[in-house]
This record gives sequence, structure tokens and C-alpha cells, in this order.
Amino acid sequence: MSRSAVPASREQFGRLLGRLGRAWRAELDARLAPFGLTQARWLILYQLARGGNGLPQTALAERVGVQGPTLVRTLDRLQADGLVERRDAPGDRRAKSIHATAAAAPVLKRIQSVADQVRSELLAGVSDDEIAICLRVFERVAANLQVDQGGADRRRRS
Repeated sequence: MSRSAVPASREQFGRLLGRLGRAWRAELDARLAPFGLTQARWLILYQLARGGNGLPQTALAERVGVQGPTLVRTLDRLQADGLVERRDAPGDRRAKSIHATAAAAPVLKRIQSVADQVRSELLAGVSDDEIAICLRVFERVAANLQVDQGGADRRRRS
């Protein structure tokens, strides 16, 4: 299909989706920055809080969309701050699982509070029915990309 044959709305969809995701995260970054939380830090803590506590480092890297070495540097800082700890993964002493510490609880509460506020503001005037339609479209696109709900890309790479 030639570029001119692609409906403008379909062409705009990807651009707007990308811009919206970046703008949403930038808003969260701006509001969490006064608490010393960079995107790298809050995203890792948020993933741990959303059922990822005890994830292997490799799985956590996939969820937050970073390469292993980048994750390691951020985990080093979070560990030095007492917010996460690394434990030997069951069955593989070379692998580490990542756990939020008790000291992370108030930080996680702050992240959740700010995220809830941003979500409420950005979705003002959008009905639950509109959200449901949007989610169905996103799920279909994610299935076409073979991306799971945690954000990890499940396409086989050769």
C-alpha cells in the first residue's frame, strides 16, 4: 500500500500514540522529580509494586524497556538508597531477583498518588466506555506486535 493510500487517521494513530506515551511519562517525571525520582527509578519501583516484586533482573529489564547494564546501574542506586534488594534467584545462583524493601513503601505510595492524580487529570472528560474502546484497540495492536500487558516484547528475534 503506498503512503498516499494509507488513511490519514491510521497514519496519525501511531504518531499520536507515541507522543501521548512520551508526554504522559514526562508529566509524571515532572511531578515526581521534586521527590528525587527519575523515570528510571520510579518506573522500576512502580513495576515492582504492580506484582513484579521478586522478578528476575532480566524480566524486570524487559518490563521497564531497558537493557541489562542500564537496569544494573539504576538498581545499584536504588539498593544504595535502601529501596530495593537483590536476592539469589531460586534454582540459579547466578541470577538475581529484585525486591522492594519496606523502606520503599512510602516512596511507592507517593508514586501511586502522583500517578493517580495525573491519570485523573489527563482522562478528565473521557468516559469509561471510551476507555474500554481504546483498550480494545490497544490490545489488538499489542497482539499484532506480540507485546504482553507488562510491556515486554515477546516477538522472536533471530
